[in-house]
Amino acid sequence: MPLLTTAFLAALAAMLAIRFWLATRQLGALRRHRDEVPAPFAATISAADHARAADYTAARLRLARLELLWDAAVLLAATLGGGLAALDAWVAGFGWPPLEHGVATLALLALAMAAAGLPFELYATFRIEARFGFNRTTPRLYLADLLRSLALATVLGVPLLALILALMTAAGRAWWLYAWLAWVVFGLAVSFLWPRLIAPLFNRFRPLEPGALREAVERIMQRCGFASEGVFVMDGSRRSSHGNAYFTGLGRHKRIVLYDTLLERLAPGEVEAVLAHELGHFRLHHIRQRLALGFGGALLGFAVLGRAALAPWFYSALGVPQPSAHAALALFALVVPVFTFLLAPLGSWWSRRHEYQADRFAAAHAEARLLASALVKLYRDNASTLTPDPLYSAWHDSHPPALARIAALERGG
Repeated sequence: MPLLTTAFLAALAAMLAIRFWLATRQLGALRRHRDEVPAPFAATISAADHARAADYTAARLRLARLELLWDAAVLLAATLGGGLAALDAWVAGFGWPPLEHGVATLALLALAMAAAGLPFELYATFRIEARFGFNRTTPRLYLADLLRSLALATVLGVPLLALILALMTAAGRAWWLYAWLAWVVFGLAVSFLWPRLIAPLFNRFRPLEPGALREAVERIMQRCGFASEGVFVMDGSRRSSHGNAYFTGLGRHKRIVLYDTLLERLAPGEVEAVLAHELGHFRLHHIRQRLALGFGGALLGFAVLGRAALAPWFYSALGVPQPSAHAALALFALVVPVFTFLLAPLGSWWSRRHEYQADRFAAAHAEARLLASALVKLYRDNASTLTPDPLYSAWHDSHPPALARIAALERGG
């Protein structure tokens, strides 16, 4: 058996084993603490809400375990099982030029992989989310979103694929550097265009209405030195009752987005504190840092792909007998997540560090107690578990556990 084949199977087995072990630990923690609200939350979160959060998290996790096994089977079928090779041979039968052949193969592979995961997404949305009272998406709206996503992927993704494949075949041995530059330009362009042109395809956005809340928001934005297109309210309630807020865009197109469900639940002072947290991500340059890390990782990935694409063993070891630019790109995209899985805790740690920093920023520019009370409401209303397993949380969670985060705010951020 080729060395790469052995390494791929070993990495996949290790990923499955670790994720199942962590999921088992998480389910055990949920079961042990289901009927007892942690003392710091006993006055604000009822036993019924706490149990509901445990049941909701457990239901999502059980589905995720099944999806993990299914995804592994699909991955093996696409690579060592010959699925990609069969798809490539079928597309070759149309007699298209190499570039069109490659783009069609990659597009059909992406479509097939998305279709393979669709049953789990449907079950999560229309069974689990509905059972716990979160889903507000109708089948018609879900289908419309699906078609819009497909159209957007076609409009944006197909030209990018065509450009990268053209560079792979015509730009010499340094093609990977030019492809990376194209990737960076594409990523920055999408970041600029997202708030104004792309996000409105899926949701409605309106400026925060005049009044006491808007005045408070404008004051805190001025204190934090934040100049943007403003604060917008998104109609998240059309699809879900979950509440959230986020920062989006770059340059003069950046904006803060608040879900309408968030505004329904939080008092004005709490909204101001949540906004201060989001502004903290901006003022502390977290967005730039994450972009830089993403682009740096992409540079490394393209460099590795530039070497792998030249090696016949790379293709044969992963189930593709005929080397090609599109096969190299497809195989790399399929197998890299398996080999980089062990880096997940580092990414989670870095993200949690940013959250603590943004909380401290919010505590300095708003009231820490109001941010804490807002977070408690969000934990309760979003059915977020208060008692995750420490190892599971350290590996998977981008935000600190509730107990640790609230304790840090009570200590002064």
